[in-house]
Amino acid sequence: MRKEQVSDTKEEIRRLKKEVDDDIRERRAEIQKSEKRLTQKEESIDRKLESIDRKYESIEHKEKQVSTRAQELEEAIERQNVELQKISGYTKDEAKQILLDNVEKEIRVETSVLIKTLETEAREKADSTAKEIIVGAIQRCAADHVAETTVSVVPLPNDEMKGRIIGREGRNIRAIETMTGIDLIIDDTPEAVVLSGFDPVKREVARLSLEKLIVDGRIHPARIEEMVQKSEKEVAQIIKEAGEQATFDVGVHSLHPELVKLLGRLKYRTSYGQNVLKHSIEVAHLSGLIASELGLDPKLAKRAGLLHDIGKAVDHEVEGTHVDIGIDLLRKYKESQAVIDGMAYHHGDYEAKSLEAVIIAAADALSAARPGARRETLETYIKRLQKLEELANTTKGVDTSYAIQAGREIRIIAKPDEINDQELTLLAREISQKIESELDYPGQIKVNVLRETRAIDYAK
Repeated sequence: MRKEQVSDTKEEIRRLKKEVDDDIRERRAEIQKSEKRLTQKEESIDRKLESIDRKYESIEHKEKQVSTRAQELEEAIERQNVELQKISGYTKDEAKQILLDNVEKEIRVETSVLIKTLETEAREKADSTAKEIIVGAIQRCAADHVAETTVSVVPLPNDEMKGRIIGREGRNIRAIETMTGIDLIIDDTPEAVVLSGFDPVKREVARLSLEKLIVDGRIHPARIEEMVQKSEKEVAQIIKEAGEQATFDVGVHSLHPELVKLLGRLKYRTSYGQNVLKHSIEVAHLSGLIASELGLDPKLAKRAGLLHDIGKAVDHEVEGTHVDIGIDLLRKYKESQAVIDGMAYHHGDYEAKSLEAVIIAAADALSAARPGARRETLETYIKRLQKLEELANTTKGVDTSYAIQAGREIRIIAKPDEINDQELTLLAREISQKIESELDYPGQIKVNVLRETRAIDYAK
């Protein structure tokens, strides 16, 4: 048994030894293969390195050739420039300037054509809708306007009444002027007395007082004081009712009572001949209608439109522009910030923070600019026309200009030898921008430039 075990053990040892030897041979074979592959890779890398070195040398050689060629080219260009300057008679800078001028002319022509094309397309798409909205809003809203004046005329039953108004040694007229703050002008005008003053409310009080005194017939300081007090109460009631009626007409409710009174004071306030209360009502209607057409908030637009000129009710008593005064008043009486933002933008003094603010500014311009809404003094009117023509005449390429349509249009004759047809649009745009930046005017001015063809733009 021991011999059999020894024999089996030896046999197992031989078998294991054979397996180990076989495994060693296989590993040696794999190692030899790996060594062979590594050797081949090293040889390939060496060959690539040699190729890279050759290419690098070739690139350096080509760089030298390019550098040499570039230098030769620069020298040749310089020689050509010298020859060209000799042949053309222009220096390099002069030739460059001529080229730039030609390019600029071509670009101006192309720009003018592009502007004209884009404007035509935009007008075709926008004009129809805009006209429908604006014309519809204007047709649905109409307001009366009264002429601006700083005087009121009170008719008298006879000229003897003038002496009674003046009184003994002028005591009656002094009492009226002292209590009302309005000047009485008694001159040769038959059967009439003129009341002069810049405060329309005080002038109305004086007018009512004087009419009551004339009807009563008893004119003396005590009676004058009594009539002035009655007239003040009557005017205060008229102001309140006018404010309430304005809010009712527009459909704006829940206003602070003081704001309603301030609105009523606008009944006696005019701007460029336009009654401010009527103008505010018209702006409110227009703002609401346009906002409705555009899908915005008509109530907000109406409220801000009605209050947009509220500062004019006290602008002769408080320092500052009517916009700043209006902002302070609306804040004082707890109006919403949206309403304040809407009214603050209508003259462009503040940033437009909502679409309703832009609508109110547009409605304000529409109400002020339509024919007959406003009038101005002859002197101011003539100066504006002269300034308008002067701005146009000082523009390069303009031969002469004529302000027409009460200053709402300027027709300009271009110099045909300086301005071609394509540049008319640019000339019209340039003049309209000068008008916008240097001239104050209500509404818009049509800039009509004529040559063989016409180019029209609007200074808004």
